[in-house]
Amino acid sequence: MDLVTAAEMQQMDRETIKRFGLPGRVLMENAGRGATAFFLETTYRKANGGAVGVVAGRGNNGGDGFVMARYLYQRGIPVTVYLLSETERVTGDARVNLELISRLGVAVIALPDQAAFTQQAAQMSAPAVWIDALLGTGLNADVRGYYRSVITFLNATKKPIFAVDIPSGLNADTGRVQGICITADATATFAFAKVGHLLYPGAEHTGRLKVIEIGIPPHIARGVGCRQHLMTADAAHALLRPRDPLAHKGTTGHLLVIAGKSGTTGAAAMAAMAALRAGAGLVTLGCPQGVQPLVAQQTLEAMTVGLAETPLGGLSTEALPQILGLSAGRRCVALGPGIGTEAETGDLLEALVSRSPLPLVIDADGLNLLAERLAVLTAAEVPIILTPHPGEMSRLTGHPTAELLADRVASARKFATEHGVTLVLKGARTVVASQGGEVWINLSGNSGMASGGMGDVLTGIIAALVTQGSSPEAAARLGVYLHGAAGDRLAATMGPQGYLASDLMAILPETISQLASAHHPEQPLTDILLP
Repeated sequence: MDLVTAAEMQQMDRETIKRFGLPGRVLMENAGRGATAFFLETTYRKANGGAVGVVAGRGNNGGDGFVMARYLYQRGIPVTVYLLSETERVTGDARVNLELISRLGVAVIALPDQAAFTQQAAQMSAPAVWIDALLGTGLNADVRGYYRSVITFLNATKKPIFAVDIPSGLNADTGRVQGICITADATATFAFAKVGHLLYPGAEHTGRLKVIEIGIPPHIARGVGCRQHLMTADAAHALLRPRDPLAHKGTTGHLLVIAGKSGTTGAAAMAAMAALRAGAGLVTLGCPQGVQPLVAQQTLEAMTVGLAETPLGGLSTEALPQILGLSAGRRCVALGPGIGTEAETGDLLEALVSRSPLPLVIDADGLNLLAERLAVLTAAEVPIILTPHPGEMSRLTGHPTAELLADRVASARKFATEHGVTLVLKGARTVVASQGGEVWINLSGNSGMASGGMGDVLTGIIAALVTQGSSPEAAARLGVYLHGAAGDRLAATMGPQGYLASDLMAILPETISQLASAHHPEQPLTDILLP
């Protein structure tokens, strides 16, 4: 399922109107009619009927609201439009629809400024439910002044609110709240869901979401070329590789994990065991020789190898020949969980990245060491997958965490394309970016996964999928989905918090089996996009 930015949607609208010849008024009519149907089955039903208030701006978003007001009025539902503009300033298709509702006798109250709104506010308690048709997807600056007062008022009514296209105040590209934002119970968006609907905090303000078909021709959508996509069960199902009935451990792939040191052997063990749970045929775990006996006790099904270590117990540069030798016959290297941040270990990582004959999945301490050695990524001759959480991403880029989180899609895409890697930016609605600039937003997972070891398990899953033959991009996408889906199963059976990374690892086979057992038809957005 594709997602669009505000600019992509605007381009589709322009080309549909100018090149294809479908009038903007028809698009607006389709939008308003579809939104009305969704409104009646959701927000209006929640309000148990009653009068409807439409708060409208003077642009096309307001025009969609005017169409909704007309359909509601014609159904005998009391409706009042509060226009935050002088009527003379409404133009274009919105103007046509404003005139239509005026001819019908729909009450339209013009509130062009703060003074008019303040005078009318006491009388605006009548509606049982509100329709937000104030600001559309083009918003890219903080809401201030008069409009801020109106949004504050609407939220404070504590009455159900239905948003047209996007909650007013929400950035369509990032999910950021631009100063203040409507908190909607439901949102009808048009043609495509917008990126901001999916990312937090936008998802919390969007409520129940439905995409309304308005008539954008498929060839125009393809020509614009959306580069953002939704990672759903159906998309994950399509990435699963069926196992050959004649498979054996020699054909399902051999993974090399380089991880661990004193005090962090659990990270190494979980990455290795998660890989086996995700289907890797064989796993060899290389760790500092001083902890190898302990790691061997923690990983009964994985093979372990002691590697040359520093005086402080980390991995030494002298381990490089050993690791390169161990690469023979393997298909992927997972690198980083628990290896520490000694300078010499960093030198080893740099040498390995530049010389590895196998795809690399780098996480945790590996990312922190890589942050000071990013130039080595251009020397790599193999695919690389990086899996940072926001703090690690901050160290990789040198930008503050808050700045990166303000636009997670752009941050992930920029790093992936500039450095030629597949990037997994972890968090609520994890973002996966390919080196070609495509981005996927993952729907699975929950806040109960915010506990130690979860990242090590994800590293093992992704590396196992590469080992079994998936491309780096597919492995990252599928691995992230499976990881979150397993967490969702645990939240449903054990409770929303308190389950462990080892619990998640244990149910990976069931999660994979469930995903593979049958085709998962694309769920309607009204069922899956709940905050």
